[in-house]
Amino acid sequence: MKQIGIGYSHGKNNQGTTYRSTSKILLLITLTLIILTVVPLYFPFNKFPSLSSSKHSSSPSPDTIQPASHPHDALITIDDNHHKCDVFSGEWIPNPKAPYYHNTTCWAIHEHQNCQKYGRPDSDYMKWRWKPDECNLPIFNPYQFLEIVRDKALAFVGDSVGRNHMQSLICMLSAVEYPIDISTTKDDNFKRWYYESYNFTLATYWSPFLVKFNEPDTDGPTHTGIFSLFLDEFDKKWTNHIDDFNYIIINGGHWFSRPSFYYEKGEIVGCKYCQKENITDYPMTFGYRRALRTAYKAIMSRKNFKGVAFLRTFAPTHFEGGDWNKGGDCPRKKPFKSNEIRLEGSNLEMYLSQMEEYKWAEKRAKENGLKLRLLDITQPMLLRPDGHPSRFGHWPDENVALYNDCVHWCLPGPIDTWSDFLLHMLKMEGRRSAQEKVYSRFSKG
Repeated sequence: MKQIGIGYSHGKNNQGTTYRSTSKILLLITLTLIILTVVPLYFPFNKFPSLSSSKHSSSPSPDTIQPASHPHDALITIDDNHHKCDVFSGEWIPNPKAPYYHNTTCWAIHEHQNCQKYGRPDSDYMKWRWKPDECNLPIFNPYQFLEIVRDKALAFVGDSVGRNHMQSLICMLSAVEYPIDISTTKDDNFKRWYYESYNFTLATYWSPFLVKFNEPDTDGPTHTGIFSLFLDEFDKKWTNHIDDFNYIIINGGHWFSRPSFYYEKGEIVGCKYCQKENITDYPMTFGYRRALRTAYKAIMSRKNFKGVAFLRTFAPTHFEGGDWNKGGDCPRKKPFKSNEIRLEGSNLEMYLSQMEEYKWAEKRAKENGLKLRLLDITQPMLLRPDGHPSRFGHWPDENVALYNDCVHWCLPGPIDTWSDFLLHMLKMEGRRSAQEKVYSRFSKG
């Protein structure tokens, strides 16, 4: 662990001794705080239990799932170069040891993302890990994660890709413990899970537009409904609960391609593909920018929220040969290299919109002492056209009105790496907290 150095000037008079003594005391305080705050989390647990997969009658699967191996006394540490390494810039490299759970061992997988169950014949899409350009990103350690979030609560807020992420995290933690359902409603869009051994709560809030909305017409121009978005009004279904959490992960984007009316101050200001005369038709980024800004205003309006709010950036789709409703599919079987594809079109527009609104919010949050962070998965996921369910979210002969799914992600699959990123960021928060405590002590005397 790299020490945090604090420089002092030493005179040659009698004050020099005082300065040197003060320096030694402050150095001792620095080391003590770092050791107590960041490092000393030992895990005297057994190694991960073996997870033997059972064969599904319709799809091949690995004979045995080999859990990630971590030492019994694994420390929560950060490599010295991690604070200056962009972990979101890199390449996917083979990982023959993956996956670390199986679709038959994790009940949290949504049916439409259970690709192996529904006959996906290949399994290589599960056997990659992310390698940053300038450092290593460790494989997710569920013991470390649960120890960091002990006595805390984390909420996922957004659309079904956010729920996809939550289900992946539950599966990644399943080697240690499964949670108890403590939801206060039967609505699957608003779930709460409790990890009893760690007093840790995990929740999901369905808010695909992040702002107040309703659906006045369930048909609409594309037969997928048309929505009314109140771009300047909080979605109180989640904003009223912000103070309950230490960590909030917000996401959104995909739903803004749907036909919608845009309202501000109770008046229509435009729409997206509403096909109405005398109403300006805007691109999807118009509504998304304003909705994201309103979501940030909601977070910053909470005087009692002292946690960390993450923005999980837009996960690109990979439709080829047509749009989602015009025969588009995602048939590729391996990742791209970073020089083989570029972020462009609507994916690029959504990403840039997110970054600009994040920077706007970050500047104001710093003034108020709030912590906003960026979980920037866009580039890594751009390189994973092979990880979507495609047609393997239901039986081939099943009479269901579903299109090829190139939006969500198979489980196990590429988005399990999002937990690697998240754990890294939580470790970095520990590092920041240690530094802030040191500087706080120093500034007080």
